[in-house]
Amino acid sequence: MFRGILIEKDESGYRAAVKEIDEAGLPDGNVTVRVSHSTLNYKDGLAITGKGPVVRKFPMVPGIDLAGIVEESTDPQYQPGDAVLLNGWGVGEGHWGGLAQKARLKGDWLIPLPAGFSPAQAMAIGTAGYTAMLCVLALERHGVKPADGEILVTGAAGGVGSVAIAVLAKLGYSVVAVTGRPQDAEYLQYLGAAEVLERAQFSAPGKPLGRERWAGAVDVVGSHVLANVCATMKYRGVVAACGLAAGMDLPATVAPFILRGVTLAGVDSVMCPRAERLVAWQRLAADLDVAKLERISREVGLAEAIPLAASLLNGEVRGRIIVDVNR
Repeated sequence: MFRGILIEKDESGYRAAVKEIDEAGLPDGNVTVRVSHSTLNYKDGLAITGKGPVVRKFPMVPGIDLAGIVEESTDPQYQPGDAVLLNGWGVGEGHWGGLAQKARLKGDWLIPLPAGFSPAQAMAIGTAGYTAMLCVLALERHGVKPADGEILVTGAAGGVGSVAIAVLAKLGYSVVAVTGRPQDAEYLQYLGAAEVLERAQFSAPGKPLGRERWAGAVDVVGSHVLANVCATMKYRGVVAACGLAAGMDLPATVAPFILRGVTLAGVDSVMCPRAERLVAWQRLAADLDVAKLERISREVGLAEAIPLAASLLNGEVRGRIIVDVNR
């Protein structure tokens, strides 16, 4: 038996609770991991609260991230005792995830825990930080350099935004943060933001084109915010879009793309190929100031993650939540 958050749905309704789970119920996989830490992401919040159709079968253990030690393996890539981590791959949605003391997984979904990161630090980064690094890599791949101008980061006080700001600032970019929580301005400046703007400037319907300002952008919000970001990009600016916190819609025109040559680069972290994941985590080890993780994150136990899920969806959580699954 092991402890974990179990989501159930039946005639009694939809519910999530910490339970003792029989190891015989673990799903198929060729690597069993004794999990030490997981995280609480936006998608986990949707799964735990039932406010989004994230969970595809029941019962389900949520948790799209995990870090731990290999306990059993028939995959030649991993041996018992290896430290590993996982982000995405539909874990916590269609396959039991990381918010439990054990997980059974496909070895191809795992990567070695990068040298220099403890399991807790890796989860302080988690899917959010790894996604932020994929966004930075997308900007670089499209040729955006620090000398080109300011980089806008929306949803700045969240997990993706926090890590994106810290990495971009360390790389020498001038970062402007957009947040709906102006009380977090000092925190965002600590991470490296040169300026903090209120989200209200971007969240209402805007013009097809605005004044050119941003050389690049990282957007986790979508909807009108993304449309207004695109409309105010510099000529040949690049937007890395990875989220939909404000909605899946994009009420924009083609004007920024055909008149200014703006690139909208989609960033997916869930099914991202393993080779790119390894690059992203190598770059995080090199380009993220680990000392800032303490300010970006806080640690809770399994039971605390359940009420925090609603707070996360309501935009009341700053930075990253690490879950110690043994607490």
